[in-house]
Amino acid sequence: MEQRELTLAPESVGLRLDRWLAEQCPDLSRSQLQNLIEAGSVTCKDKLKAGQTILLTLPDPQPIEAQPQNIPLDIVYEDDSLLVVNKPKGMVVHPAPGNPDGTMVNALLWHCAGRLSGIGGAIRPGIVHRTDKDTSGLLVVAKTDAAHQALTEQMSVHSIHRVYHAVVYGNLKEDTGFVEAPIGRDPKDRKKMAVTQQNSKYAYTGWQVLERFGNFTYITCKLKTGRTIKFGCIWHPLATRWLGMPCMDQKIVSAA
Repeated sequence: MEQRELTLAPESVGLRLDRWLAEQCPDLSRSQLQNLIEAGSVTCKDKLKAGQTILLTLPDPQPIEAQPQNIPLDIVYEDDSLLVVNKPKGMVVHPAPGNPDGTMVNALLWHCAGRLSGIGGAIRPGIVHRTDKDTSGLLVVAKTDAAHQALTEQMSVHSIHRVYHAVVYGNLKEDTGFVEAPIGRDPKDRKKMAVTQQNSKYAYTGWQVLERFGNFTYITCKLKTGRTIKFGCIWHPLATRWLGMPCMDQKIVSAA
């Protein structure tokens, strides 16, 4: 159990408690803080006064154990060492706080009867790479540790390429280009990634225009690093609802 003592500065007087806590604890989401307030884990629920010390108690994280679940999978290839599965938009890859089940891992444990690579640990068995919840596309899953190690090596030397198709707002002026920036956890919302200098890693995404549709551009993106750059940082955010297309779709392309 973790406890944090936070002191209110005069300029924060009058703020709602959950809003003030969100500013003081960027590693916690607003919904997490609201749940802690409702659970009585915050000593003050009234309007804040200057000089007050607020005690925030964080409960110990509960262990997550992935269980097999009979969830249909769209498998496009499978052999004794690996399988390739088409992950739909809206499905989380592995269990995490807020998504303890109903994930790709839960479905894979059922389909493979537990015969998955153990390198990723109990929460990520067989998972070599992942995509965001709202990204659809192909994932390569390892059934054996040898396959997991081989696939990881191929991705690190870029003999396997990950390519995304996406629709973004706006008309990109050039036909090809790239975006590079430091990517890390969003300081204001730890569940999201953002361009930030805090605990970030270099990321590079090359893009090419496939077709233009007025104020929308259909592009293909090729990752050079393990993290995808959000196109909102160059003022062309993903069009999440347009002609029924997924906001982003991943393809696995072998260079061999």
